[in-house]
Amino acid sequence: MRTAKKKVFIVDDHPIVRQGIAQMINQESDLETCGEAASAQEALAWLEKHPTDVLLVDISLEGVSGIELIKTLKAHNFTQPSLVISMHDETLYAERALRAGARGYIMKQEATDNMLTAIRQVLQGNIYLSERMKSKVLERLCNGDEGALSPIDLLSDRELEVFRLMGEGYSTSRIATELNRSVKTVESHRAHLKTKLGLKTAAELTRFAVQWIDQEKKSSR
Repeated sequence: MRTAKKKVFIVDDHPIVRQGIAQMINQESDLETCGEAASAQEALAWLEKHPTDVLLVDISLEGVSGIELIKTLKAHNFTQPSLVISMHDETLYAERALRAGARGYIMKQEATDNMLTAIRQVLQGNIYLSERMKSKVLERLCNGDEGALSPIDLLSDRELEVFRLMGEGYSTSRIATELNRSVKTVESHRAHLKTKLGLKTAAELTRFAVQWIDQEKKSSR
């Protein structure tokens, strides 16, 4: 008797990425894709009506981020485990994803075998992180080394999202539209960002955000 394949649902705002991941998964004897979504809203609507075993979630989605989606799923008692698959540096986002409720984090640049291993680990009830990230988390837990955190690490998930969009060149009004928030709320986040990052002017904040994005892109290549 053949064992039923585990159903994988993909949430990513790039159709080509979704297609590539789906093709990889559907070649496996124990896995199959059961659906896909480009946004958190589409994902929630689909998941309310269809069964799935595991979610693959990108961080950078239009509107609500992947991390916010995972928080929402947890708050509404969805039981499917989530694995974050992202181009963003794991040293900054992996712990945030786990705190939100994800069961693992893997960068899109990882080899195909690693991605399939991550999916199977999460399906088995385990947490998946790269060896580098495991060492970092364990070292912090053992040493209680909160002093090693950078100012960026201390930003809230929403503040980091605003900061990232600023670095991508988004105006305040466009950030508000992208995140479905008011301009006033975004301006409040920008004020908090200046305080937390020790910056005095809006120009300094924007410059720092652009430099940070450039550095992140280089480190993820």
